[in-house]
Amino acid sequence: MTKPWIVSAFFVLFLVSTATAQTPAPAAAPAITAIRAGRVVDPETGTASANQIILVEGTRIREIGANLAIPAGAKVVDLSSMTVLPGLVDAHNHLALTYKMDPENNFYYLTYVMDSTAIRAIQAVSNGIQMLSSGFTVVRDLGNNGNYADTALRVAIEQGWIPGPTIVNSGIIIGAMGGQFNPTPEMAQEHSIVYPEYLDADTRDEIVKAVRQNILFGAKVIKICVDCKPYPYSIDDMKLFVSEAANAGLKVAGHVQTREGARRAIEAELWSIEHSGPLDDELHKMMAAKGIWRVGTETPFTPYRGSQQAFDRTVAGMKNAYANKVPMAFSTDADYYIPGMTRGEVAINFLLSWKAAGIPAKEILKILTTNGYKVSGIEKQRGPLKAGFAADMIAVAGNPLDDIDTLRKVQFVMKDGTVFKQNGVMTPEAFFHGGPVNGWRIR
Repeated sequence: MTKPWIVSAFFVLFLVSTATAQTPAPAAAPAITAIRAGRVVDPETGTASANQIILVEGTRIREIGANLAIPAGAKVVDLSSMTVLPGLVDAHNHLALTYKMDPENNFYYLTYVMDSTAIRAIQAVSNGIQMLSSGFTVVRDLGNNGNYADTALRVAIEQGWIPGPTIVNSGIIIGAMGGQFNPTPEMAQEHSIVYPEYLDADTRDEIVKAVRQNILFGAKVIKICVDCKPYPYSIDDMKLFVSEAANAGLKVAGHVQTREGARRAIEAELWSIEHSGPLDDELHKMMAAKGIWRVGTETPFTPYRGSQQAFDRTVAGMKNAYANKVPMAFSTDADYYIPGMTRGEVAINFLLSWKAAGIPAKEILKILTTNGYKVSGIEKQRGPLKAGFAADMIAVAGNPLDDIDTLRKVQFVMKDGTVFKQNGVMTPEAFFHGGPVNGWRIR
């Protein structure tokens, strides 16, 4: 007969071995990268510090200073001949929309009809990589993404499957019936030709439901069409959007096309006004008083886009907004393909508008960075090159505080502590993973 003490001993050994087997191995310490920066720019103050060491541990900045000791075993990146600064922000883009001359004659209604959400999501990955290569580490992606391709893009980047900017996405644009489309009655049956590009919301119940649907499917900001139809939203309608979004900690961006629509949106205190066409001196003063962001998508006049007359109006509006101290963000609405240019190159060429408006380089840089992080609502996690913030940074050869065009040739890009571009060459291999390296349940 087996002795009781032997059974007890075996049981104890079993418990000990099981506990040992189930105890996870200690996690490896995050890798440290030391960046030797010839100059580090603080766009908030418009100042630069020479000969800085930036210590990056894992995904965040651990320390920054002039005489920091570089830990043994740290990977050293020599940018001693470069200017290092925070990544750039495009506060209004559509990465899963690319309309083009061939085959749809630059008519995005046809793009929506012809391109599936799946193919648009794949193209969004490409567009995001192109934006990151040009130094844009944050993109506020405001709709026109099919059936939540923007959420899919954001999740894939956050998972660590692909390189790309931090995405602040809106999900499907919410508007009065029809959105920005004008379907025939036959096409409009069951809203089949509007959804998923737009969510119809005409009553208060529909407004609440539409906001909640976008939040459920991964939106980080709510975008509405204020006045895309002859039946625009009222001030009370927009206040409902604001309160319902705020209930989940989100802000509301308003696409405007008419002066009255813009005035109502300002009265309702939307977070940002998207597009600047109807804005004037009186509305700018109202926006400045309420601290409402002007996300103007100010298209430059180029051989491939716009007209001199439209550009003159755009520049005059920018000058007026700047004089009235309206909070302004760099934004492009660059949702089209120009042969020979990447999406990032199309976006950075919007510097032409800001320069034409006579805004100083220091202010343009602040608008491109500090203001962009603020309008995106992520300024407490990303932006400043300070200890504890995400290790997102770029480097250029010149000094953008003096010459903003140095931003056209970004030589180095780091995103979340991983080098994406060095010496002007993309090196994205480290971003690609086959599994949920950052946790599966990212929504």
